[in-house]
Amino acid sequence: MEFTNLGKSGLKVSRLCLGCMTFGTKKWREWVVENPDAEKVIAYALDQGINFFDTADMYSDGVSEEIVGNVLRRLAPRDSYVLATKVYFPTGDRPNQGGLSRKHIFEAIDASLKRLGTDYVDLYQIHRFDYETPVEETLRALHDLIRMGKTRYIGASSMYAWQFARMLYTSRLNDWEPFISMQNHYNLIYREEEREMFPLCREEGIGVIPWSPLARGFLAGNRSKEQSGGTIRAKTDEYAKKMYYREQDFTILEHVQAMAERKGVLPIQIAMAWILHKDGVTSPIIGVRENKQLDDLTGALTISLSPEDLNYLEEPYRPKDIQGHS
Repeated sequence: MEFTNLGKSGLKVSRLCLGCMTFGTKKWREWVVENPDAEKVIAYALDQGINFFDTADMYSDGVSEEIVGNVLRRLAPRDSYVLATKVYFPTGDRPNQGGLSRKHIFEAIDASLKRLGTDYVDLYQIHRFDYETPVEETLRALHDLIRMGKTRYIGASSMYAWQFARMLYTSRLNDWEPFISMQNHYNLIYREEEREMFPLCREEGIGVIPWSPLARGFLAGNRSKEQSGGTIRAKTDEYAKKMYYREQDFTILEHVQAMAERKGVLPIQIAMAWILHKDGVTSPIIGVRENKQLDDLTGALTISLSPEDLNYLEEPYRPKDIQGHS
C-alpha cells in the first residue's frame, strides 16, 4: 500500500480509503453488508495496509459507525489508522437533528464518538453545505471541536466551489482551524469538479478524497442500457440510474473496457488507475462487499497509464449538470 499526506496537512493516509457506507444493516438498504461479513472486509482492509476509513452518522442510522468502531478497536492500535466520519443529514425527526448548526454539530459528534467507541475522530467532515445556517456558526463550532480534542482535523464534502471558497476565506479571516480535505463526486463519468473545485483545492492545499470513483459500480462494466446489473445494489439504485445512464456514459465505458482488454486487467482497475493518476487526488473512497473486490482495486495501484491512455479514456466525456450536492 502507498501512503501520502492529506492535502498540505501532516496526516498520512493510504492511497485508497475504505468507504463504510456498505456496512451496517439491511433495514436501511437491502444491499448493505451486515456482520460478520462486514467485519471480515474491514479486517482484510487492515491486512492490505489500508489505514483510512470513512463513515457517516447517517449510514445505516449509525450502525455503520458501530461496526467500524468495534472492528478497528479490536484489531488495531488507535494511532495506526485514520478514522473519518461526517455530519449533516438528519439523524431523527426533530427539528435540530440535522444540518450544521452549533447545536447539532456538538450533539452529533458526541453520538458518533459513542458509537465508534473512541475519544476522538481524526477527520470530521460536513456532509453537505447547509443553506439554513450561517457559515460562521458552522466553522466556529468545528474550530471548537478541534480545540476540545474531539477531532484532529476537519473536512468538507460536495458543494459548489464558491461555497467552499467562502468557507475557507471565513476561516482564515477569523483564524479558525481550516479544512484539510474535500470529499466530492468524481469519476470518469462525472468530471465537472475539474472546472472549479479541483483548481481551488490545489491552490489551497486541500486533499481530495472523491466519492463514487467507480460511478456506483457503473464502471465495472456489468451494466447495459437494458439491464442495470446483476447485484442487488445495481437493481435497486435509482440514484445511479439518474446520474450514469446517458448514451455518452456507455461510450466512456466502452473505452474503459477496450483499454482493460488491451492491458489484460479489469475495467474497474482501469477506472481506478485513471483517478489515481489525476493531479490533486489523494485517496479515492472505495466501497467493497468482499475481499476479492478489495484485491482488484488495490491492484490498480500498480497500473501505469500514459498521457495517450488518459486522453483515450477522457475523450468521450461531455459536460453534465451538477450532481451530488443534495
